[in-house]
Amino acid sequence: MAKISSQNSRSLLLEEIYTRYNRREFVHPDPLEFLYRYENIEDREIAGLVASGLAYGRVNLILKSTEAVLDLLGALPSEFLRSGDLSPVREELKSFKHRFTTGREMAAFLVSISSIQKEHGLIGNYLAGLMQSRPYIEALDVFSAEVLCRMGKQNSSSGHLLPRPSKGSACKRLHLFMRWMVRHDDVDPGGWRMIPASELIVPVDVHMHRIGLQLGFTTRKAADAKTATEITDGFRIVSSDDPVKYDFALTRYGIRQLTECRLFRELLS
Repeated sequence: MAKISSQNSRSLLLEEIYTRYNRREFVHPDPLEFLYRYENIEDREIAGLVASGLAYGRVNLILKSTEAVLDLLGALPSEFLRSGDLSPVREELKSFKHRFTTGREMAAFLVSISSIQKEHGLIGNYLAGLMQSRPYIEALDVFSAEVLCRMGKQNSSSGHLLPRPSKGSACKRLHLFMRWMVRHDDVDPGGWRMIPASELIVPVDVHMHRIGLQLGFTTRKAADAKTATEITDGFRIVSSDDPVKYDFALTRYGIRQLTECRLFRELLS
């Protein structure tokens, strides 16, 4: 009975935190904010892959680099990539550099994801098709491998833009992209109805890893793929249909230094 009571108390606290912090006013400076510019799902896919692909390093540089790439693609990035002459973009990107990502790699990345979109209508359709014959995480791995292959980078380090789950890392940025595109609420814009939220994996960074440890969802010291799976399984106990529901709100704890918030103190005590 005590265990059930504790679980109910945790669920209530998570819901309170979600209600209070899962709001757009807490998004900036998250690169997710770039997706709000695009009503068309095709454009949102492109923006989401660019924003999540570049979401490593200092946040001000992430926003600057993402802005630079999306500005080149105009208001309708999907249409531009399908029908436009990309020579000017390649020329502009020659001087682009975001830590390990070069302009040449970014240009190849854009062409690669656009080619998948051309063939399947939506990148989400391609992923949903892969999921019909394989588990979710394997479908993500095939997707990443296909993008890298079309870039001509299947054996290189271009996984900075789109990591492969089979390599064993937490793949935080890939799982962030999936959260943005699959879930729909005040923060996540969604758009992909063909993939259920129940399949999602929690994007594990240093903040979510610490929370997962404090909640007892994992004891693993490394923030890798196994840790992400264990933390996701922990949240599935609370929200089986949407285990990533609390991700954004909970990570505000570390990102915004909300250590004095009563709700977080009670949840993590």
